[in-house]
Amino acid sequence: MNTNALDSNKPVSGRPELRMKPSFITQILFFGILIAGIVFTAISLNNDVSDTGTSTTTWLPFLLLGVALLIALGFEFVNGFHDTANAVATVIYTHSLPANFAVVWSGVFNFLGVMASSGAVAFGIISLLPVELILQVGSAAGFAMVFSLLIAAIIWNLGTWFLGLPASSSHTLIGSIIGVGVANALMHGRDGTSGVDWSQASKVGYSLLFSPLIGFIAAALVLLALRTIVKNRELFREPKGNKPPPAWIRGILILTCTGVSFAHGSNDGQKGMGLIMLILVGTVPMAYALNRAMPVDQAVQFAAVAQVTQASLQNTAPGAAPAEPLETLSTYIRTKKATSELLPALAAVTGNIGEQVKGYGSLSKVPADAVANVRNDMYLTSEAIRLIDKNPAAVPLDADTRANLMAFKQEIDKATKFIPLWVKVAVAIALGLGTMVGWKRIVITVGERIGKTHLTYAQGASAETVAMLTIGAADLYGLPVSTTQVLSSGVAGTMAANRSGLQMATIRNLLMAWVLTLPMAMLLSGSIYWLFSQFI
Repeated sequence: MNTNALDSNKPVSGRPELRMKPSFITQILFFGILIAGIVFTAISLNNDVSDTGTSTTTWLPFLLLGVALLIALGFEFVNGFHDTANAVATVIYTHSLPANFAVVWSGVFNFLGVMASSGAVAFGIISLLPVELILQVGSAAGFAMVFSLLIAAIIWNLGTWFLGLPASSSHTLIGSIIGVGVANALMHGRDGTSGVDWSQASKVGYSLLFSPLIGFIAAALVLLALRTIVKNRELFREPKGNKPPPAWIRGILILTCTGVSFAHGSNDGQKGMGLIMLILVGTVPMAYALNRAMPVDQAVQFAAVAQVTQASLQNTAPGAAPAEPLETLSTYIRTKKATSELLPALAAVTGNIGEQVKGYGSLSKVPADAVANVRNDMYLTSEAIRLIDKNPAAVPLDADTRANLMAFKQEIDKATKFIPLWVKVAVAIALGLGTMVGWKRIVITVGERIGKTHLTYAQGASAETVAMLTIGAADLYGLPVSTTQVLSSGVAGTMAANRSGLQMATIRNLLMAWVLTLPMAMLLSGSIYWLFSQFI
């Protein structure tokens, strides 16, 4: 798609002004916030490492960490300007807000959305990665994994942005993760399907598959409901010149733009946070592998729950633990096949973790050289419990044992699944600033090229309301959905409901991007991972 050709045409009636440049003060604020974010990140990282009391013998891990952080934050920045159109296209094309003000407004609420996020999506994304790479994320293979999936996601996002296609950043990242998992399995002589947690991937896939359908149908129904309830026909006509809509519909459009921006930050920002935590755990485990801020009394409770859980497992499956209980858990997580050794191995590892935490007194006192191993033990245990809980028929347990297992998993997650404030701030700044640049290409596609007529006030309000509610609901359930797909399909739904007609060339391009994103991201990330593995 050639947006330049479109921009060169004479102004169309009702078409907003999109060629305004940001003021000098805006540019100063933009770069000032960018620099402040970099400085804050560097100071916070240095303080966290210094607080561990460990001495630095080599700067190589920190160099790799710096590169990985830049790439991860670069992904969030690209995600920001790639997805800005989803929030601002409707308020711009209905003249509810000027274009430049709208993108700054959206950037601010993307920032706030990231800061308010729960972290559930962040760690759900990580669970898609191959277990052996997560356990060795600080190794060469681990860095190859992280670099590959981030670079592949950035390449595809930039390519679709250049073509003006509202492709899904979530879809892209998940495809990149699956690609690395498949490539890793094939490179180790295993079936490619064994490199991915397909149950978790299918859960994510369903959310990405059905969210555009929900957007299309729900937005169409909302528009039809508005036509029945609201008698003001002006709301269902395209804007005249640059006249803004009536105050109440303008308020709804601005509110939904704000809600979509906030929900986008809350959902999409977590993907970057999860990857950054993975990078931090691999490069500076002494500071980030365990939650050093956990109070001492919680450590005591942790040890007590571990002891009770171990006793329950031993009563359920008496017998000696295998010689390598961690290997048993790792194999179970990778293959999803339970053996008679699973519960004795889980009991042994659970007891060992409890004894270590009890012996150290608190997580902050775990020695630097033991932190990575303790964290890996906890990760394997948590993932094994998660899989056991998902498939109760394969691993029968009585109610008390199952309850103890889930209580212990909660304790483990408190110790390992945490996000420092500075990580949230860094991702929030990257995503927020990203929304303020490069937005015009996709805004034009959403605003002008989906339907054959200009977007009406009611269509904009319907599409944005559905997008806001759908993304917000997905965030509550820890599901990564595509803001892009929900909003663009919502606009298409309103055009269909209004019998405005759809531009089938654009719809075909959107469908093609939707279909190709997953396999292309998989191919890109898998190829880059193989290439990196040959040289790292």
